[in-house]
Amino acid sequence: MVRLRLSLELDYEISQPGCDFVFNIHAAHTERQRVVDESLTLNQNVQWRVETDAATRNRYLRLQGMPGPMRLVYAATVELQHHVEQPQRIGEVPVAQMPADVMRYVYPSRYCESDRLHKFAMREFGQQWQGYSRVQAIRDWVLQRTTFTSNTSNANTSAIDTLLATVGVCRDFAHLMIALCRAINIPARFTTGIDYGADPALGPTDFHAYVEAYLGGRWYLFDPSGTAIPMGFVRLGTGRDAADVAFATIFGAVISSAPRITIEAVPGSDGQLVVPYHRTEALSTDG
Repeated sequence: MVRLRLSLELDYEISQPGCDFVFNIHAAHTERQRVVDESLTLNQNVQWRVETDAATRNRYLRLQGMPGPMRLVYAATVELQHHVEQPQRIGEVPVAQMPADVMRYVYPSRYCESDRLHKFAMREFGQQWQGYSRVQAIRDWVLQRTTFTSNTSNANTSAIDTLLATVGVCRDFAHLMIALCRAINIPARFTTGIDYGADPALGPTDFHAYVEAYLGGRWYLFDPSGTAIPMGFVRLGTGRDAADVAFATIFGAVISSAPRITIEAVPGSDGQLVVPYHRTEALSTDG
């Protein structure tokens, strides 16, 4: 069991009344991710509420800010009890056996144009054994052919753009891997968390985008950017692509600052400190 303590601080300058915010910054409650404790602090005396999406279990903080500075601080302690499986034991799920709530993740979406990549993906991966190893091969292919470079993409960059440019950030790696998986009928979804274990040379701790692929009846973790440690991912939200899981969606005139995020491993209830590390087994925190 891994116990992690995280904190994130967001600052905004609001220039007009009636500015609405929808945040996806609360740690998700999943089968194997338990929120031990959490707190939210706002410097403005405004009403707020947290709503949970029944389909995705994403938790959305909603509020309306007042003109002036607004500071939000969210902190949580989270326990991860991973499902661990040997990769060679995990097969793909035939389309006819996919649950209805999984099917949405095999279709094309705004940033993951899987329909346009079908022939390419079949040529590269169609002859490989159909199971976890094929998804791992897609992850490795994306990592080997794409260079992590800050400020090389924008909010409109899609999987095909990244395929052609061969550069991007974690969001772009995730979109490309998802599109290639879906192109060969493997459900894959965009997941947001915190980049535990990232090289400090890449910059301060930040929000992280990674991939969950549906294999053997369970969602397994993959990090196509290779910049963080999957065993230390605290899941915030899941969606078809980045359009579904922005950490902040703002309706109004606002100036924002870069988020300040910390995450660390702490001793569990048994007093044992388990520090996340790279593992060769398949990991999942969801059913």
